Amino acid sequence: MFSYCTDPSSLEGLVWLSCYLTSGTHLLFYASFGTVLILLAITAPVALLFGYGGAMAARSQFAPLRWFGKLYTSMVRGVPDIIFFLFVPIALDQGFEWLRHQVLCDSGQSVWQGNDFVVCDAAKLPLNTSAAWVHDAYGIFLAVVAFSVVFGAFAANVLFGAMQAVPRAQLETAEAYGMTRRQVTRRVLVPQMWTYALPGLSNLWMILIKATPLLFLLGVEDVVYWARELGGAKTSAFSYPHPDWRLYYFLALLVFYLLMTWASERVLGRVTHRLSRGQATMGGEAQRKGAVA
Repeated sequence: MFSYCTDPSSLEGLVWLSCYLTSGTHLLFYASFGTVLILLAITAPVALLFGYGGAMAARSQFAPLRWFGKLYTSMVRGVPDIIFFLFVPIALDQGFEWLRHQVLCDSGQSVWQGNDFVVCDAAKLPLNTSAAWVHDAYGIFLAVVAFSVVFGAFAANVLFGAMQAVPRAQLETAEAYGMTRRQVTRRVLVPQMWTYALPGLSNLWMILIKATPLLFLLGVEDVVYWARELGGAKTSAFSYPHPDWRLYYFLALLVFYLLMTWASERVLGRVTHRLSRGQATMGGEAQRKGAVA
C-alpha cells in the first residue's frame, strides 16, 4: 500500500504495523466484511419470499399445495441447519453441471465414474478459465440459496402463525362486504399479519446474522476464513511473520457482530413501534395509553 513497504524485513514498530494492516491479504479481509453484508442484504428478502410462499402454500385450499407447504416447513426445521448448508450447494452444483453435461458434452458418457461425479470441462461451473470474481460470485450464489431455503422455512412458520393470529372476524367482515378471497388476503390479512410476525422475524434476523460465519463451510472466503488465516502464526514463507494473533482477530469479529446486533435491535424496535400504531395489540394499546396520559 505504501512505498516504504517494499522490504518488510527492514521495518519495525508502527511502520511495520501500518504495512502489515494494509497488505493485500488484509484488504481481502476487509472486503470480506462486505461479503457478509451483501449476503445478508440478498438472503433476507429472498428468505422472506420463500417464507411467504411457504406460508401461503400451507394455507392453500388445494390439498397437494398445502401438503407441500407443511412438508417444507416441517422437514427443513427438523433437520440440522448445517446439513442443508452443505447439501443444498452440492446438490445445486451437481444438478447444474449434469444439465450442462447433457447439453454440451457427449450425453452417452455417464457422469458417475465409480463413486466420483465427473463432467467434461465445458460443463464445469464455473469454468476453469473464468475469472476469480466469477468463482466468488458463484459461491455466494450457492450460499444465498442454501441460507434462503433454511431460513425461508422458519420464516414460513412465523408468517403462518401471524396469519392465524389475525382476528377471523375482520376477514369475515371483509368477505361480507363482497371482497374475494384474494382481495381479503391482499388488503386485510397481509397488512395486519406483519404486526404479529415482526417479533419472530426479528429473532430470525438475529439468527441469520449469527449463521453467517458458516460461509467458510461453503468455500466462501469470509471474515472467519481470513481471521483464521491472518491470525495464525506465520512462517518464513510469509512477508509478515508474527506470533499467534487469532485471539485479536476473533475479538474484532466479536465487536463487529455485536455492533450488527445492536444496530439491528434499534432499527427493528423503530419498525415495531411504527407497525403497532392503531393495532389491537399490546404495543398498540401501550401507545394509546401513553397518548391519553
